[in-house]
Amino acid sequence: MSSPVATQPSPITEEPVRPPRSLFSRLLARPEIGAVAAAIAIFIFFFAVAPPFRDTAALSTVLYASSTIGIVAVGVALLMIGGEFDLSAGVSVVTSALAAALVSYQLSLNVWAGVVISLGVALLIGFINGYLVVRTGIPSFLITLSTFFMLRGINLGVTKALTGTVASDNASRLDGFSTAKAIFASDLNLGFMTVKVTVLWWLLFVAIGTWVLLRTRIGNWIFASGGNAASARAVGVPVPKVKIGLFMTVAFLGWFLGMHLLFNFSSVQSGLGVGNEFIYIIAAVVGGCLLTGGYGSVIGAAIGAFIFGMTTQGIVFAGFDPNWFFTFLGAMLLLAVLVNLYVKNYSSRRR
Repeated sequence: MSSPVATQPSPITEEPVRPPRSLFSRLLARPEIGAVAAAIAIFIFFFAVAPPFRDTAALSTVLYASSTIGIVAVGVALLMIGGEFDLSAGVSVVTSALAAALVSYQLSLNVWAGVVISLGVALLIGFINGYLVVRTGIPSFLITLSTFFMLRGINLGVTKALTGTVASDNASRLDGFSTAKAIFASDLNLGFMTVKVTVLWWLLFVAIGTWVLLRTRIGNWIFASGGNAASARAVGVPVPKVKIGLFMTVAFLGWFLGMHLLFNFSSVQSGLGVGNEFIYIIAAVVGGCLLTGGYGSVIGAAIGAFIFGMTTQGIVFAGFDPNWFFTFLGAMLLLAVLVNLYVKNYSSRRR
């Protein structure tokens, strides 16, 4: 009787152990690293060439200018990470402000009634944008471009029909104006400098947006919806609800900025806001958001807004021709796209 043949155990192949990533590699893979480097360089430049830029009063002005961009840029960054655009964000800010002012003044209501009604109007605009995008499959670029033109015409036409001018009536005499101004447009004395309350609201929205994006299931859904919507649906992500919610988030933050404009200046010009949608998008792109979706950072968008705040005010403090700002805008956009692409590819190779 033959004995069984002993089989040799097959050799176990072990996968090579990758060395831990260095701190530099981890930092370089962050989407906002390019914006951080640009912000440091721009700050040093204006600090050196513009003596007024070194004062705390100048910092207050820069922070205020940054907040008026950064508040809406938070929502725009989240929407871009979710794979969509909103080209109506700039004019919808003014639509919200005009709705609050015109309703309150024409109907002799407490200004808070106009605030609440304008919030409903803003959220409805965001819902319609999102619903049309997910139901029709038409690119959000085209849907929101159409909304942009319609709102621009409505802002001018309705305001002129009701007031006879292209601006809303002065709302400072309405009941509730002072309390609303305290929330949306007051000055805060920090001891060493005075800042607009919008700066604190901006930082709060950035913190909330970052927490949602990085620490919640909704944040994972946003990344998945922007990265690959079909795959996200296959694993149970409610992509349509996520995208509609993101459009409504942009609308809410646009409404908030609109309330600041109304209560800071008491009246709103109906032609404002045109072109600001590109500023919000560029701030998000400079901060690390890819135009293709699925990648980006709310903190990066805040840094992008801070860069524009420094630049718009720094050019004035330095005595430069402000028309050069648009040259800077285009150069920053091109450079940001190249840097973001490099960071994304570097991050993919290092995984």
